[in-house]
Amino acid sequence: MLFNSVSFMIFLPVVFTLFWLIPHTRRWMVLLVASYYFYMSWNVKYIFLILFTTILSYLCALLMEKTASKRTKKLLMLLGVVLSLGILFFFKYFNFVSESLVYCLQAFSLPVHHLTLKVLLPVGISFYTFQTLSYVLDVYKGVIPAERHFGKYAVFVSFFPQLVAGPIERSKSLLPEIKKQHTCNCDNAVLGIKLIAWGFFKKLVIADNIAPYIDSVYNNLRMYSGFVLIFATVLFAFQIYCDFSGYSDIAIGVAKLFDISLMTNFKSPYFSASIKEFWTRWHISLSTWFRDYVYIPLGGNRTRHKRNVLITFLASGLWHGAHWTFVLWGGLHGISQIAEKVLPSPIKQKSSLPWLFRVVLVFFFVCFTWIFFRANTIADAFYIISHLFSGIENPKNYMLTAWPVPWKSNALKGCCGIVLLLCYDFVSLKADAWRSIQRYPLAIRYSIYFGLILIILLLRAADSQQFVYFQF
Repeated sequence: MLFNSVSFMIFLPVVFTLFWLIPHTRRWMVLLVASYYFYMSWNVKYIFLILFTTILSYLCALLMEKTASKRTKKLLMLLGVVLSLGILFFFKYFNFVSESLVYCLQAFSLPVHHLTLKVLLPVGISFYTFQTLSYVLDVYKGVIPAERHFGKYAVFVSFFPQLVAGPIERSKSLLPEIKKQHTCNCDNAVLGIKLIAWGFFKKLVIADNIAPYIDSVYNNLRMYSGFVLIFATVLFAFQIYCDFSGYSDIAIGVAKLFDISLMTNFKSPYFSASIKEFWTRWHISLSTWFRDYVYIPLGGNRTRHKRNVLITFLASGLWHGAHWTFVLWGGLHGISQIAEKVLPSPIKQKSSLPWLFRVVLVFFFVCFTWIFFRANTIADAFYIISHLFSGIENPKNYMLTAWPVPWKSNALKGCCGIVLLLCYDFVSLKADAWRSIQRYPLAIRYSIYFGLILIILLLRAADSQQFVYFQF
């Protein structure tokens, strides 16, 4: 069930009404049933997988808390972690590892056959697996107590707004939100609706309008060279940002309708003045997860900092997809962070260069790395890199190569939306944009709100697409 579907437009008001009609002590039941129904709408079989992961992590945490033996506690923690990661490995990485091993062995002339499994990747598995892993590890370290109420814990794992594409919530933040006595706060609900509308603007007006242009270039690379490759790559930077942050905005907004707060997942990332800053603004729930559960346990800044950074970013790249292109993407970001720290860099925080110049440099580096993220193969990525400046000796023709591509009219609609997005993100650097708008007179406020709705209706893409991060 997509957020941008008619079925969800029916589903959400029904759940909202039931949630606020029944007594507080039973509201978790509405959320649990709604979340399981939401997840089963993708594939009924998926429910058994999320149930197994939920029961496994719930029992491991309870048993860890009850045992006094450090050795038993550690074994239970390892059991929960290994089984959860084992499920993720089976569905997401088995074929990748199998094919990589086969290619390596064949390179040494060893006769081996491919062994691949035909299994569907369950939607959202990377997100809820990381959520349960953090819970088990936090209970093991004594950060939080084990949750006794299985039903409320099951809601934490499966809460439908953020189930399939995050934010990846921590139990110490989301469980108290689920368990508290909820009040129907009008201001909170209105803010939720504004966030939902802004998320739909990002998704329908920007991401979905520019996606066909990007796909037509990246899926037919040998037909193109020159500026069209640069333009498609820059557009992809905005597509993935608007698609993913749009989902996060909708998820946060929907949660607010139930008086539940989710963490902010994006903070104007393309206005970052360094790569390190970029990762404090981009997919914050994932970057902080890797910081707390991979980087710091490896030693953090204390020992072998460069190694720890590189391992963390390689793991982050692999989390995004079972392909070497994602590993390279993560590796480039890891190397860039190391370089920022140890080499003279124009994008260091204390650089004398103007802030805007550093922002532009970081943006183009991030766009360069997105080539590996979006390319279908490593060979495609290197084709793009080697043909970015083909024909630049004739600047006029070089620039015009971007326009023969089909779907350019849709891309222009998306570009109009990008201008508005950049204005919003710039304002958000200093203050909450929606709360800033709240200070305007009533007539101006409602002109902005209705204007946004009108833009969505007039400029939205004719064919709405699935959210990009569902594949991860």
